Amino acid sequence: MELIASGREADVYALGPDRVLRRYRHGGDSAPEAEVMAYLTGAGYPAPIVYDADGPDLVMERLDGPTLLSAALAGESTPDAVAAVIADLHERLHALPPRIAADPGDRILHLDLHPDNVMLTARGPVAIDWRNATEGPPDRDVAMSLLILAQVTLWPLDPAVTAAARQTLTALAASLKPPSPDAVAWVLAMRRANPTMSEAELAQLDRAVALVRPEPVA
Repeated sequence: MELIASGREADVYALGPDRVLRRYRHGGDSAPEAEVMAYLTGAGYPAPIVYDADGPDLVMERLDGPTLLSAALAGESTPDAVAAVIADLHERLHALPPRIAADPGDRILHLDLHPDNVMLTARGPVAIDWRNATEGPPDRDVAMSLLILAQVTLWPLDPAVTAAARQTLTALAASLKPPSPDAVAWVLAMRRANPTMSEAELAQLDRAVALVRPEPVA
Protein backbone atom coordinates (compact mmCIF):
# COMPACT_ATOMS: atom_id res chain seq x y z
CA MET A 1 0.00 0.00 0.00
CA GLU A 2 1.15 3.51 -0.79
CA LEU A 3 1.62 5.77 2.23
CA ILE A 4 0.11 9.14 1.32
CA ALA A 5 -0.11 10.95 4.68
CA SER A 6 0.98 10.69 8.30
CA GLY A 7 -0.22 12.47 11.42
CA ARG A 8 0.58 12.35 15.11
CA GLU A 9 -1.39 9.16 15.66
CA ALA A 10 -2.17 7.59 12.30
CA ASP A 11 -0.92 6.81 8.80
CA VAL A 12 -3.06 6.99 5.67
CA TYR A 13 -2.61 4.59 2.75
CA ALA A 14 -4.11 4.67 -0.73
CA LEU A 15 -6.55 1.90 -1.61
CA GLY A 16 -7.04 2.67 -5.27
CA PRO A 17 -8.38 5.92 -6.73
CA ASP A 18 -11.41 6.40 -4.47
CA ARG A 19 -10.59 4.92 -1.04
CA VAL A 20 -7.98 5.22 1.69
CA LEU A 21 -7.06 3.21 4.76
CA ARG A 22 -6.38 5.17 7.91
CA ARG A 23 -4.47 3.05 10.44
CA TYR A 24 -3.81 4.12 14.03
CA ARG A 25 -0.26 3.20 15.01
CA HIS A 26 -1.00 2.33 18.62
CA GLY A 27 -4.12 0.26 18.06
CA GLY A 28 -7.55 1.16 19.33
CA ASP A 29 -11.06 0.88 17.98
CA SER A 30 -12.05 2.99 14.98
CA ALA A 31 -15.72 1.94 15.18
CA PRO A 32 -16.88 4.92 17.33
CA GLU A 33 -15.29 7.35 14.89
CA ALA A 34 -16.89 5.53 11.96
CA GLU A 35 -20.32 5.68 13.62
CA VAL A 36 -20.05 9.44 14.12
CA MET A 37 -18.94 10.02 10.54
CA ALA A 38 -21.74 7.83 9.17
CA TYR A 39 -24.28 9.80 11.18
CA LEU A 40 -22.87 13.10 9.93
CA THR A 41 -22.72 12.17 6.25
CA GLY A 42 -26.25 10.77 6.56
CA ALA A 43 -27.35 14.17 7.84
CA GLY A 44 -25.63 15.96 4.95
CA TYR A 45 -22.64 17.23 6.90
CA PRO A 46 -19.33 17.40 4.96
CA ALA A 47 -17.32 14.51 6.42
CA PRO A 48 -15.64 11.61 4.60
CA ILE A 49 -17.82 8.64 3.65
CA VAL A 50 -16.92 5.55 5.69
CA TYR A 51 -16.87 2.08 4.11
CA ASP A 52 -15.48 -0.14 6.86
CA ALA A 53 -14.03 -0.07 10.37
CA ASP A 54 -12.01 -2.90 11.87
CA GLY A 55 -9.95 -2.34 15.02
CA PRO A 56 -7.43 0.44 14.33
CA ASP A 57 -8.24 0.44 10.59
CA LEU A 58 -10.74 2.78 8.97
CA VAL A 59 -11.54 2.55 5.25
CA MET A 60 -13.09 5.70 3.90
CA GLU A 61 -13.54 7.98 0.92
CA ARG A 62 -10.40 9.36 -0.69
CA LEU A 63 -10.63 13.14 -0.87
CA ASP A 64 -8.88 15.16 -3.55
CA GLY A 65 -7.67 18.68 -2.85
CA PRO A 66 -5.38 20.58 -0.50
CA THR A 67 -5.95 21.12 3.17
CA LEU A 68 -7.16 24.53 4.23
CA LEU A 69 -3.77 25.03 5.89
CA SER A 70 -1.90 24.22 2.69
CA ALA A 71 -4.06 26.66 0.76
CA ALA A 72 -3.38 29.37 3.32
CA LEU A 73 0.38 28.78 3.30
CA ALA A 74 0.34 28.90 -0.51
CA GLY A 75 -1.39 32.28 -0.42
CA GLU A 76 -4.56 30.84 -1.94
CA SER A 77 -6.73 31.64 1.10
CA THR A 78 -6.70 34.68 3.38
CA PRO A 79 -6.90 34.55 7.20
CA ASP A 80 -10.46 35.88 7.05
CA ALA A 81 -11.44 33.20 4.52
CA VAL A 82 -9.84 30.46 6.61
CA ALA A 83 -11.72 31.65 9.68
CA ALA A 84 -14.98 31.79 7.73
CA VAL A 85 -14.62 28.15 6.64
CA ILE A 86 -13.87 26.95 10.18
CA ALA A 87 -16.74 29.01 11.61
CA ASP A 88 -19.18 27.65 9.02
CA LEU A 89 -18.16 24.05 9.78
CA HIS A 90 -18.72 24.67 13.49
CA GLU A 91 -22.11 26.27 12.93
CA ARG A 92 -23.30 23.50 10.60
CA LEU A 93 -22.08 20.79 12.96
CA HIS A 94 -23.67 22.34 16.02
CA ALA A 95 -26.96 22.84 14.21
CA LEU A 96 -27.42 19.04 14.08
CA PRO A 97 -29.15 17.20 16.93
CA PRO A 98 -26.93 15.02 19.13
CA ARG A 99 -26.63 11.39 18.15
CA ILE A 100 -26.70 9.80 21.63
CA ALA A 101 -26.65 12.55 24.28
CA ALA A 102 -29.65 12.85 26.60
CA ASP A 103 -29.17 16.60 27.08
CA PRO A 104 -30.89 18.35 24.16
CA GLY A 105 -28.37 21.19 24.42
CA ASP A 106 -25.45 18.89 23.69
CA ARG A 107 -24.05 18.57 20.19
CA ILE A 108 -21.48 16.48 18.36
CA LEU A 109 -18.04 17.98 18.97
CA HIS A 110 -15.14 17.51 16.59
CA LEU A 111 -12.56 18.71 19.14
CA ASP A 112 -9.76 19.05 16.60
CA LEU A 113 -11.24 21.36 13.99
CA HIS A 114 -8.40 23.46 12.61
CA PRO A 115 -7.12 24.35 9.10
CA ASP A 116 -5.05 21.17 8.69
CA ASN A 117 -8.14 19.03 9.37
CA VAL A 118 -10.19 20.59 6.59
CA MET A 119 -9.79 19.50 2.97
CA LEU A 120 -10.87 21.71 0.10
CA THR A 121 -12.57 19.37 -2.35
CA ALA A 122 -14.69 19.73 -5.45
CA ARG A 123 -17.78 19.40 -3.23
CA GLY A 124 -16.55 22.05 -0.82
CA PRO A 125 -14.66 22.02 2.50
CA VAL A 126 -14.74 18.63 4.26
CA ALA A 127 -13.87 18.16 7.95
CA ILE A 128 -11.57 15.18 8.51
CA ASP A 129 -10.03 13.35 11.50
CA TRP A 130 -12.95 12.63 13.82
CA ARG A 131 -10.83 10.61 16.26
CA ASN A 132 -11.54 12.97 19.18
CA ALA A 133 -15.26 13.38 18.46
CA THR A 134 -17.65 13.27 21.39
CA GLU A 135 -20.84 15.01 22.48
CA GLY A 136 -21.27 17.90 24.88
CA PRO A 137 -21.74 21.68 25.06
CA PRO A 138 -20.87 23.15 21.65
CA ASP A 139 -18.77 25.98 23.08
CA ARG A 140 -16.18 23.36 24.07
CA ASP A 141 -15.64 22.72 20.37
CA VAL A 142 -15.22 26.44 19.71
CA ALA A 143 -12.82 26.78 22.64
CA MET A 144 -10.70 23.92 21.34
CA SER A 145 -10.35 25.44 17.87
CA LEU A 146 -9.41 28.80 19.36
CA LEU A 147 -6.89 27.25 21.74
CA ILE A 148 -5.22 25.24 18.97
CA LEU A 149 -4.89 28.37 16.81
CA ALA A 150 -3.61 30.34 19.80
CA GLN A 151 -0.90 27.72 20.34
CA VAL A 152 0.15 28.02 16.69
CA THR A 153 0.71 31.76 17.13
CA LEU A 154 3.29 30.94 19.81
CA TRP A 155 5.33 28.51 17.73
CA PRO A 156 8.71 29.64 16.29
CA LEU A 157 7.44 30.14 12.76
CA ASP A 158 8.12 32.54 9.92
CA PRO A 159 6.83 35.96 11.05
CA ALA A 160 4.42 36.12 8.13
CA VAL A 161 2.93 32.74 9.08
CA THR A 162 2.63 33.81 12.72
CA ALA A 163 0.90 37.03 11.71
CA ALA A 164 -1.55 35.11 9.51
CA ALA A 165 -2.29 32.70 12.37
CA ARG A 166 -3.01 35.63 14.68
CA GLN A 167 -5.31 37.22 12.11
CA THR A 168 -7.12 33.91 11.68
CA LEU A 169 -7.52 33.54 15.45
CA THR A 170 -8.93 37.07 15.73
CA ALA A 171 -11.33 36.56 12.83
CA LEU A 172 -12.54 33.18 14.12
CA ALA A 173 -13.10 34.52 17.63
CA ALA A 174 -15.17 37.36 16.16
CA SER A 175 -17.24 34.95 14.03
CA LEU A 176 -18.44 32.63 16.81
CA LYS A 177 -20.09 33.05 20.18
CA PRO A 178 -17.33 33.29 22.82
CA PRO A 179 -16.87 30.07 24.81
CA SER A 180 -17.66 30.11 28.51
CA PRO A 181 -14.87 30.01 31.13
CA ASP A 182 -15.96 26.45 31.95
CA ALA A 183 -15.53 25.43 28.31
CA VAL A 184 -12.06 26.98 28.14
CA ALA A 185 -11.06 25.26 31.37
CA TRP A 186 -12.37 21.94 30.03
CA VAL A 187 -10.37 22.11 26.78
CA LEU A 188 -7.28 23.30 28.63
CA ALA A 189 -7.43 20.20 30.82
CA MET A 190 -7.92 18.04 27.73
CA ARG A 191 -4.89 19.58 26.00
CA ARG A 192 -2.76 19.12 29.10
CA ALA A 193 -3.69 15.43 29.16
CA ASN A 194 -3.02 14.90 25.44
CA PRO A 195 -0.13 12.41 25.14
CA THR A 196 0.84 13.67 21.67
CA MET A 197 1.69 17.16 22.92
CA SER A 198 5.38 18.00 23.17
CA GLU A 199 6.93 19.55 26.28
CA ALA A 200 7.27 22.85 24.42
CA GLU A 201 3.58 22.81 23.48
CA LEU A 202 2.54 22.00 27.05
CA ALA A 203 4.68 24.86 28.36
CA GLN A 204 2.88 27.30 26.04
CA LEU A 205 -0.65 26.37 27.09
CA ASP A 206 -1.14 29.05 29.74
CA ARG A 207 0.02 31.76 27.32
CA ALA A 208 -2.26 30.35 24.64
CA VAL A 209 -5.27 30.37 26.96
CA ALA A 210 -4.60 34.05 27.70
CA LEU A 211 -5.03 34.72 23.98
CA VAL A 212 -8.39 32.94 23.97
CA ARG A 213 -9.72 34.50 27.19
CA PRO A 214 -7.90 37.25 29.08
CA GLU A 215 -9.47 36.10 32.36
CA PRO A 216 -7.49 33.55 34.40
CA VAL A 217 -8.56 29.95 33.87
CA ALA A 218 -7.99 27.32 36.57
